[in-house]
Amino acid sequence: MKHIAFILLVFLVCPLSLYAQQQDNKPATVERFMDMGFGMFIHWSMDSQLGAVISHSMAGASDDYLERFTSELPKTFNPVRFAPREWAVLAKLAGMKYVVFTAKHHSGFCMFETQSTPFNIMNTPFGRDATREILDAFRAEGIATGLYFSPEDFYYCYKNNIPIGRLQHPMHYPENNPGLMDYDKKQLRELLTNYGKIDVIFFDGPAEGLKELAWELQPDIMVTRGHIETPEQETPDRSIPGPWEACYTMGTDWQYKPTNDPHKTGTEIIDMLIEIRAKGGNFLLNIGPKPDGEIQIEQEALLREVALWNFVNNEAICGIRPWNVIREKNIWYTSSADKKTVYAFVTGSDWLYGERKDFLLRRVKGDAKTIVSVLGYASGLVEYREGFDASIRWEQTSEGLLISAVNGHRLYTNNKWPNPVVLKIENALPVDDTSSNAIKKSTIDGAQ
Repeated sequence: MKHIAFILLVFLVCPLSLYAQQQDNKPATVERFMDMGFGMFIHWSMDSQLGAVISHSMAGASDDYLERFTSELPKTFNPVRFAPREWAVLAKLAGMKYVVFTAKHHSGFCMFETQSTPFNIMNTPFGRDATREILDAFRAEGIATGLYFSPEDFYYCYKNNIPIGRLQHPMHYPENNPGLMDYDKKQLRELLTNYGKIDVIFFDGPAEGLKELAWELQPDIMVTRGHIETPEQETPDRSIPGPWEACYTMGTDWQYKPTNDPHKTGTEIIDMLIEIRAKGGNFLLNIGPKPDGEIQIEQEALLREVALWNFVNNEAICGIRPWNVIREKNIWYTSSADKKTVYAFVTGSDWLYGERKDFLLRRVKGDAKTIVSVLGYASGLVEYREGFDASIRWEQTSEGLLISAVNGHRLYTNNKWPNPVVLKIENALPVDDTSSNAIKKSTIDGAQ
């Protein structure tokens, strides 16, 4: 009876939460994640030396190929130009608030120091813990840290005579394979114990049993893939309630691809960022560093174009939420978290430098307290033009909020800046969806 009384006393004194396993991302963690909005994905492993698809060349490969991949390829991995602080500075300039690095991709090669397997970066000519250096570099720039982790492990399968593939065999699932689950948990414990606070973890594969361990080790961590929607290479055609994250490549592949790899334009990337944020999602944009550790010049150039745009317009991208409507024709919307400020993104490349344009926003209403401005531009002088009126004018009409503004921020020498201009509307009011048939339209006819 004394033992029963003691057990009852423990349950009465101690919160029940101590005995319950965490099953979800904490609400405050979710809000922080949604505020960040824009992140850098980094796919980089030792098979970048081949310019092959990361890890997947092992699937269906011959024993000879697998032996050379696992035994010979690590012997030549030596990224002598690895400078993660440069990556972090570039990410910060581009307006990225978090990073997700491939600590272990499907190949099973660990880009960190581990006691679980010899198949890791410490057993290469490089001989340094790249994961630790990357995390330290991004933390130094005030960027939240994240890790990609594959529960599937081709090296483990190879060594245990399991056919290699993506979820094509029962033993590919850690839940069905106690040895693989223990192996993964050992690595996950290392990552979430030895590397300080980790803000985000991306499980690319079956996360059951592992995400619970992640929350146990770091309760404030945000589990993305494996727990929330993370569409890959596509954007939903609608707003999704709650947190979600779209991840995209700049070219056609995730890891470094030296041949036949056309890249998106900077404008395409910026337009994708706007659309994803307008729909309430986070945008995780990938880079694939070269095997020597440098970022490809094409990807650096694109990030610098994004950096210029985000340097001007970042407040419309981070810390925001969707407005009551996603878009009106070529104008996309986000709003401040308190819904008092609306940002209207004027996309399309037809608004020329120094040109005045009128915009009719049917879904935004102004009153005596409303203030309209152009992000990054004082709406005063237009360089080299004498006596030019660049002031912002607006009025509330029966059709909507009519804004007249000049595109006068000089960002390129030739004045041909093709990327969206953002109108900031403070003390904005939403228009009731039921107020008129015209307002119900998903796009407007009067946008210029």
